[in-house]
Amino acid sequence: MFKRKPAPLLTYLSQKTEFEGVLHAEGMLRVDGVIHGTVDIKGDLEISSTGLIEGPEVRAQNIVVQGVLKARVFAEGKLTLSRTARLEGDVVAGALEIEPGAYYTGYIETRDAKSLPPVREVPELYGTTEL
Repeated sequence: MFKRKPAPLLTYLSQKTEFEGVLHAEGMLRVDGVIHGTVDIKGDLEISSTGLIEGPEVRAQNIVVQGVLKARVFAEGKLTLSRTARLEGDVVAGALEIEPGAYYTGYIETRDAKSLPPVREVPELYGTTEL
């Protein structure tokens, strides 16, 4: 009679768990433990303050980092770095949010450049002297 909405899929890696290899998952992934390798998530990824991901590449829809992430990062949506986050690697994301205190090193590219206002011509400066 009533159609129930399916619960979102959640994959959880607990604090004392370590994974090595290529991880593919549907839905959300929460990492409290350690992952060494490539991570490909068809949903959102959360790395808690005790979590660490180290590998060549991490892909997800939205990514929230509270722990350590050392990889090349691709976030289709938003990448959020909390004040306890440590990110080392290049980033391609739709949007970026960095809280004060977060550590980041690498190159950042945001994809949604169409929302930027058009570039206006720079006005001439009056009152300057030329040598």
